[in-house]
Parts: sequence; C-alpha cells; structure tokens
Amino acid sequence: MVQIKEFRIVMPMSLEEYQIAQMYMVLKMQQQTTTSDEGVEVLENRSFQDDALGKGQYTSKVYRLQSKVPAWLTTFAPADALTMQEEAWNAYPRCKTVIKCPYFNKFCLTIDTVHKADNGQSENVHGLNKEQLAARQVEVIDIASAARDYWSYVVGGNSVDFSKFRSAKTGRGPLLEGWQSCDPVMTAYKLVTVDAPYWGFGNRLEQAFLAGERALFLESHRNCFGWIDEWFGMTVQQLRELEEQTNSSLDVKTSTEDLDRRWACDREEEVYMKKPQLKL
Repeated sequence: MVQIKEFRIVMPMSLEEYQIAQMYMVLKMQQQTTTSDEGVEVLENRSFQDDALGKGQYTSKVYRLQSKVPAWLTTFAPADALTMQEEAWNAYPRCKTVIKCPYFNKFCLTIDTVHKADNGQSENVHGLNKEQLAARQVEVIDIASAARDYWSYVVGGNSVDFSKFRSAKTGRGPLLEGWQSCDPVMTAYKLVTVDAPYWGFGNRLEQAFLAGERALFLESHRNCFGWIDEWFGMTVQQLRELEEQTNSSLDVKTSTEDLDRRWACDREEEVYMKKPQLKL
C-alpha cells in the first residue's frame, strides 16, 4: 500500500538563508558520514531546466548504508541491501528527490519539497487532490525537540541543546516553547510518498523508510540551525565552489580506499601463491 506523509519542518531563518544553510549542511554531513565502507558517492552534478520545476541543479548519488540496515531486514536480505540510488532536482524553493533500491527493484520513495516563508500553517502547498489529501498524514517536526527513537540513533544525533543555544553571529535562540512565531521564519514542506509492493514485509519496509526519513529530516535541520555561525554570510557561489571541492575529495577518498582494498587482496593472493601447495 502506498504511504503518503507530509513532514513540516519550521526553521528560524529566511528562505534565502535556508538555501545557504541546506547546501552547507549537505556538504558537511556527506563529509562526516562517508567512510571506507559506506557513505555517499556523487555520480553527477549539473544544472538542469525543465517545464515542471524550471532551472536548478541535478544530482545523482549512491548511498551505501550497510550499518544502518534494521536487524529484521537482515533475515531475508544481505547487508548491502540498503545501497540506495538517489536522483534529485533542486530548483529552490521547489525540489524533487527520487530514491530507489536495486535490491528491492519495485521499491520507490519520492520526496517533493516546497519551501515557504511561513510557520507551517499552509494546508495544501503540494496541490494534492481529494484522494491524496484523504490518504496523507501530516507531522510537524520541532527541531528543538530532545525526543529520540531508534532511527535517531541510527542517523546520528546533534547534541546541541537549543533551549540554551544562541547564535553568536545572528543572536537567534534559544528556541523555547512557541519559538515558531519568531521572525524570520520559514517551513520546509516535505511530501514523502513510499511504495514497497512486497507481500509479507512491504508495509513494514515502508514504515521503516518513513521513520528513517523523519529522523534524517530532524537531524539535518537541527544541523542547519546548529551550524548557523559556520554558514551565515556565505553565498551560493561560494558553496558551489565548496561543493566541487567536496565532491572531488569524496571521489579521491573512495578511489584511494578502493586501491587500498585491491592492494590488500593482491598481497593476500601473493602470500597464498608462495605457500606450499598440495600436489594432486
């Protein structure tokens, strides 16, 4: 059964500031989460233009998430089952992301995002029809919340206490009860549609991905605000240049680790060949 859920993430910044914050956050989180065994590989990063979204930036990425596979999933899927392929069209303030999984080739997750200069009160920013509205669930995510669940620990947690945090550059914060009425303010409306048409476990897989996306939305947006003094004052052009440097460093990192693994395998084979062999 197709699941439709809209997450609304209210942020204490303007639309223009959020674009910078999001770009900076993506680059920094990619660097932090890419290791020798898993992380992000950027396959393509280019400008695009189409009739639906207009002009923007297209990216194609592969996410290797072996360590984040739920235990129940490993009973019938290998550890690399969570190798995800992502295509994203960022035509800010509108964005579209499509995520697929080669192991579960019928699986598809789509995220349609609209960013608005409000505090999360718009009811149908995605223009859904009656059937879609009836099926849609809505959840408002509070970045100041300290509540954590299983997926929060899987994704990782920003330890900043926003009830005590104050930005040195902007003076924003702390985020106390009712902070969503602040100025400036904006909201990321993320409509997640997930379909895993598999008998017996499809619904559980859909719910797991919804929970995982929720945790990722919370963590990434906490980082957007928590890192405000790092990105505040930067420009889109500066971040595009930083993006190119980051993608290159990730490619070098991945290539170097691949060479290291190949070298280790070659050494093992060389040692093996030098051992006395049974004569048959």
